[in-house]
Amino acid sequence: MVRPSVSSPSHITDRTYSLGGTLYDPADPMGKMFFNILATFDEFEVVRMRTLEGMAVARAKGKLKGKQPKLSAHQQMHQVRQHQSGEHAIADLAELFSVSGPTIYRVLERHPSAPAPPPSVGQ
Repeated sequence: MVRPSVSSPSHITDRTYSLGGTLYDPADPMGKMFFNILATFDEFEVVRMRTLEGMAVARAKGKLKGKQPKLSAHQQMHQVRQHQSGEHAIADLAELFSVSGPTIYRVLERHPSAPAPPPSVGQ
């Protein structure tokens, strides 16, 4: 569906528009400003609509999956085992896997077999 653009005044030059009791003439400065503002909102709406349509198509094709996890499932289980065995502290695991401490805490919270320790004050 093709709709006329508000930003092209060629089809509205000899008209005035009433909105809320105020008359807007595209030939005077206030009218030009009003129609430019309408054109800005129209353009934003079109961009947003196209973006959402594109995301829906990508999601349907399985291409839009969101942010990928920093650690694979195997790495997460390895961290849980190392933490449960007492081999490494949270800071050691974070350094070993090149992630932050909160990432390690989230991994431990997601695996119920591993009780996540409360965060220490120093981290």
